[in-house]
Amino acid sequence: MRFPKAFPRGFALTLRPEALDIPLHWKRPRVIFVNSMSDLFHKDVPDEYIQLVFDVMRRTPHHVYQVLTKRAERVARMARTLPWPPHVWMGVSVESPAFSWRIDYLRRTPASIRFISAEPLLAPIPNLDLTGIHWLIAGGESQSGCRPADNAWFRDLRDQCKRARIKFFLKQLGGHPAKRGSDEAVLDGRRWTQMPLSVGAPKCRQSHPVFDESR
Repeated sequence: MRFPKAFPRGFALTLRPEALDIPLHWKRPRVIFVNSMSDLFHKDVPDEYIQLVFDVMRRTPHHVYQVLTKRAERVARMARTLPWPPHVWMGVSVESPAFSWRIDYLRRTPASIRFISAEPLLAPIPNLDLTGIHWLIAGGESQSGCRPADNAWFRDLRDQCKRARIKFFLKQLGGHPAKRGSDEAVLDGRRWTQMPLSVGAPKCRQSHPVFDESR
């Protein structure tokens, strides 16, 4: 597999301190998804480095940052040592019921927007406790060899969000790229693109890779 020049080590964990100040030079407000192919709270990322990342986010309040992790325990453990300005959103991945425990750790953070990413959705996730959660993103796998997702799974998540009065965003239903049609994100005749604030859709956000590693 060939990797871009910006990623000479591929998916190996690589800290990139030279990239930390990039958002300081973006004058126009952006929605920034931090580490689109990585996890800021990976066990091999030093606490001090995470604190540097959060300090840059704190210093750039004209941007909105979305931080997503699978290492929910570490987020909760470090939460009191990090600044949590309102433009830093924190989320956890919940692909199946086996990982719903991550939501309990997310609730321990003082982030102004706490969100769940049910993507790729690999199984139905009924009866979620959405207390203290503001947003849920869902989507199916879409690469070659993807595992299918049932529309009923997305419908149930949408209905849970309705009952809990939180926002629901359906990115895609999933399926093999060659077989997907133009309505890949349509459920029950409409697109579900709700956001907790009017900051633009996730698919339009800017990715900021402060480091890269296999998630």
